[in-house]
Amino acid sequence: MKLPALASLGSGKKPSKADFNDHPDEFDRLWRGFMTARATLGGVLVALQASLLFLATAPGLTPLLICTAYLIATLAERLMPAPQQTGLRFNGAWLRTLGVDLLAFAALQTLQDSSINYTPLFALPVLMASVLGSQLRALASAASVTLLLFAYAGWLSLQAPWNASALFSQAALTGAGCFAISFIARQMASRLASIELKAQRSQMAAAVQRQVNELIIETLGDGVLVVDAQYRVRSANPAAQRQLSVPAGAQNQPLILANAPGWQGLRELIDETFRTQMTQHLEISIQHEGRGTRLVMAQTQLTAKLSPDAQGMCVIFLQDQRELQARLRVEKFASMGRMSAAVAHEIRNPLAAIVQANALLAEDLSDPGQQQLSRLVQQNAQRLEKTVHDILHVVQSPDKDHVVHAQPLDLTLTLPRICRDWQSHGGNKPDIAVRLPNTQAWVWFDPEHLRRILINLLDNAQRYISAQPDAIQISLDKSWGAGASASICLRVWSDGAPLDPSVEQHLFEPFFSSESRSSGLGLYICRELCDSHGAEINYQRSTRAMGGKMLTGNEFFVTFKSLPPHDSRAPAVQPSE
Repeated sequence: MKLPALASLGSGKKPSKADFNDHPDEFDRLWRGFMTARATLGGVLVALQASLLFLATAPGLTPLLICTAYLIATLAERLMPAPQQTGLRFNGAWLRTLGVDLLAFAALQTLQDSSINYTPLFALPVLMASVLGSQLRALASAASVTLLLFAYAGWLSLQAPWNASALFSQAALTGAGCFAISFIARQMASRLASIELKAQRSQMAAAVQRQVNELIIETLGDGVLVVDAQYRVRSANPAAQRQLSVPAGAQNQPLILANAPGWQGLRELIDETFRTQMTQHLEISIQHEGRGTRLVMAQTQLTAKLSPDAQGMCVIFLQDQRELQARLRVEKFASMGRMSAAVAHEIRNPLAAIVQANALLAEDLSDPGQQQLSRLVQQNAQRLEKTVHDILHVVQSPDKDHVVHAQPLDLTLTLPRICRDWQSHGGNKPDIAVRLPNTQAWVWFDPEHLRRILINLLDNAQRYISAQPDAIQISLDKSWGAGASASICLRVWSDGAPLDPSVEQHLFEPFFSSESRSSGLGLYICRELCDSHGAEINYQRSTRAMGGKMLTGNEFFVTFKSLPPHDSRAPAVQPSE
């Protein structure tokens, strides 16, 4: 049995049986209140009957025994847990409450003398049925009380026929009052239940909206801060914590902007916002010791005051200028790519003619100086041809043939061949220390794409290495994951100087290079080729042994998805290339 509630907001529908399960907490509270009132009434009746018996004015011991039994029954019901549902019929829960009340009060009314009238007590079961039950239960309870009163009036009229009219009139009037109480109490209970249900649904809607707002704020790329006039941060999303360089251990502690000198610009902006009571928009810098300067665009807005004496909060929206610049750079790259594609197409045909004419001219040259100039033209033409090829590869849409050309490769056999080919083309190629495992390392990859990736990484490494032996090292690592899955990692290490942080941040972006002679497409193409085969390429600083010493250098590593030994695509021998 639950408090009734409207099935839907604004529908005008009466509370139904299903609505009795909507408010368990409120029902329990009211149920306990009625049970406490019944037990209190039982105690009062016992005290009253004991006093009458002590004063020798009671008709006998029976009323005291009835009141004592009623007190025991109500106390037992008070200690029992509240029923979950009683249904439309008068089941056990109703019999233990309404039934006991009606029987006890009817017995007391029957046994009473002319000095005490127990009729007003019948209002308790009628009121309880009206508030805790349905309209049918309320009317049934009022009807039961009315029938009992008529029966009592009929019994009294047998003893005093001359007073029958007054007795039945009193019973009818009391019964009408019970019906009125049941109807009014039921309407009030329904009204309160509907209001409670609307409030509950409004709270649920507000809670859902709050969760949505929190989720949006949590995932926003821009920082959001809520700060009071004393610089106490009341709320901050993860983006704001990153922009403010909040230490990881201090994220769960109260954040006060007055504690760090690096937040001085932000504090001044907050002061200006509270002083002018107007929105502020300013680019500020956040500087912390051991970290670089972070430029953010800050916009402030004051919340409404909840009371005349209260002060609103300052909401600050922080936009990292680096991310804005990165988005602008991506848009610039896109426009540059379209322009470069058009230029590359225009260069391709004249370049082919230059290469062919230079080759024909070189056949008739005998002067060493002229032959050197011809070789210089050939080298730069080849370099320009490679740049044109890289640009066209970047701007073209993905080719499905890349996957078709993939095949099983044993890296322990393929890598040494690629390294030998790289050293055989061009002079002054350094030696490469290749360390491979004794077991086969099968991956699913396009051989030509793997060659391009490795040669590109070797070319990059050659630009910055020293003249020491083992300045370039290649190794393979095999690691096991969940189940029988494994990954193979190809590592290309060189002893070059560390990269500038600004260069490292944009390593794999197109058209980004720290050298004027580079197109800035090599590493980007490597990443694209890896992505097309489900592999990953990354960069890190790592330590390797070189010349008996441990040195830190630059390492590019490609993580492949290995082929299990039982995979049908992994042959027993290396396929011919």
